[in-house]
Formats: sequence, C-alpha cells, structure tokens
Amino acid sequence: MQRRQFLSQLSILTTGACFAQSGAGSYFAGDEAEFAKHIKPVGRALEMEGYYVWCNSPILGEDGLIHVFFSRWDAKKGMGGWIKGSKIAHAVADTPESPFRFVETIFAPRAGFFDATTCHNPLITKVDGKYCLFYMGNSNGKTNTKRIGLAFADSLNGPWTRPDKPLLEAGAEGAWDDHCTTNPAFIKRNGKYWLYYKSWNTKDYETSTDPVVKGNRKYGLAIADKLEGPYIKYEGNPVIDFSYKGNNCQFEDAFVWQEKKKIKMIARDMGFYNHEDGLLMQTKDGYKWDLPKIAYYGAEKYIQQPPPPSYLKKYGRFERPQLLFLNGKPAYLFTASQGGKYMTSSSFIFKIT
Repeated sequence: MQRRQFLSQLSILTTGACFAQSGAGSYFAGDEAEFAKHIKPVGRALEMEGYYVWCNSPILGEDGLIHVFFSRWDAKKGMGGWIKGSKIAHAVADTPESPFRFVETIFAPRAGFFDATTCHNPLITKVDGKYCLFYMGNSNGKTNTKRIGLAFADSLNGPWTRPDKPLLEAGAEGAWDDHCTTNPAFIKRNGKYWLYYKSWNTKDYETSTDPVVKGNRKYGLAIADKLEGPYIKYEGNPVIDFSYKGNNCQFEDAFVWQEKKKIKMIARDMGFYNHEDGLLMQTKDGYKWDLPKIAYYGAEKYIQQPPPPSYLKKYGRFERPQLLFLNGKPAYLFTASQGGKYMTSSSFIFKIT
C-alpha cells in the first residue's frame, strides 16, 4: 500500500497535476510564482483602536526610518466607511519589523474638491528628486466620482502640495473606464511616466446581478511626458482584462515595479484562481502581460486566526499588496487584512527572503 501511494505521488509530481494549498483550493504545478516561495509572515502592524486601517504604502526614508502612508477611517462606519470618510495618515518605524508610530493625518476630505468625501489608495514613491503621493479621492461618497490625484513634497514629513484637480479623469460615456479612475500604480520608464489605473463601465456596474461585486474591474495605462501630466490613455486599453474567463472574473489592487528588463505587477485576485490569493504578472513592453501566477495565498496558509465576526466579509485574505524596497530590491510585502486585535483591519507584513 505504501509503495502504491509513493508511486501515485511520484506520478502526480512528474506529470504536473494539481497540488493542494491550505484554504485556497487546488492548482496545477507551475501556477505558483517563485515569489510565493520566498515570503514569510512577520505579522500585523498598525492595529489602531477605533479605526479600520487599509492601503499601506511603505518607503525607506533618508532618515533611515521606514515610512508608511496608509488609509484609515472611523470604525463606527464599518468596513464600507472607506468610500465616505477615509483619511490618509503617516506612520514610521525603526525597521519593517518594529512597531510603527503614528505621526499625523496628512490628507482629510476637502469640501468643494474632487476629494471632498474620501482620501484613499495612497501610493508613495520618489521620482525626479521629489516625493510623490498618488491617491484616490471622491466627491459624493460614491464610486462614480473616484479620481486619482497626485501630491508632492520635498520631504516625507511634508509639507505636501495637494492637487486641486484630478490627475486622471474617467473615460467618455460608454467607454470601458467611464465610471472612475482609482488604485494607482506607477513607474518611470524610458523617460516617460507610466500610470496604471483601475476602472470599469457604468452600465455594467448598474446592470450587474452580482449583489456584492458590481461591474468588471480592469486596468488601463496612461503615459505622460511630464510627471504632473497630462497623462494620455493608451489606445489599446484596457491592458488587463480577465472578463473573457467568465463568472465576472476581475482584477484590482495592482502595484508595479521594474526588475531587469521587465515590468512586474503584484495584485489581488478577483476570480482568476479565486478571491483569496494574490497574483504576480510580468511584461516586457508594459502593454501585453503574461498570464498571472500565484504570488501569495489566503491567510490560512500562514497564520491561525479566531473565527470572524459576521460583519467582516473579507476576512482571511490579504489585499492592497505594496512592496518595500531596500538596497534596490523587494524586501517586504505590505498588505491589508481584516481582523486583528480590534477585529477591524490592519496592515499585515511579509518578509521576502
């Protein structure tokens, strides 16, 4: 019996058949990215009583500290409070694995502007000698006014020059991206400024029969000659579209970086494999992307958690992946995850070995 089991297992390995992963169903050999083999959980950070914490974007400062720009909102608003009351805050730590210290709230909603009701999706980077904070704001507490903005500062401690107008508008009525622009991902490439953004079509959103996830989220690309724009949308958009798979397969939460001669992207899965994993993709030209592989799995693979309260519907998965670079290489993976000490949400960090 033992011999038969051994031969059976050997056959599975050599033919590339399915392998099981805790909490994430079955996959085929080769579906896992090399990246997934080199992450180890550090644990939760930025657990704040009375708040949901989301969208953690890290960077190494000139002061040697790890700076994180993140979204947070009043826990009384529930998880859905991000759409109508999120603020962007700043925290620092001595190392990526040290406790983070709250510094200040840097962006709060401003009446009369595109970010009048929320400030969310921070992405911090340094470009052309200045710090750039991409983010999303909306003006009516709904998704159809979500727009990407870009703020500047000479120091991670500010002061920040905040935009009066969005960096990128939604498409014309009927376009695939006529609903919003959000979830910014950015690189400078060959002297140009490349902005990847998430959007979807308003009609698809309004006629969707899915009670939880409406519309079909895709990613487009806009390129500018100057950092401050204007950003011109690529005529072949969307560059990432999984709707062909059926079952409302979608894509969101992208983060992009350059490695050697390729652009890489880590993101949250919304149906390609499931809704718990992270995805890793790459491209040579920035337009045509290879099929995704698994970058990380659901929480059950890495940690044990108590049963979730009924109000946490995204419990057990890691969203909004962002990378911390040290010595020019990806060193830590920052994500957002529901649960934690206060059963709201917080940062969850992995070390890349």
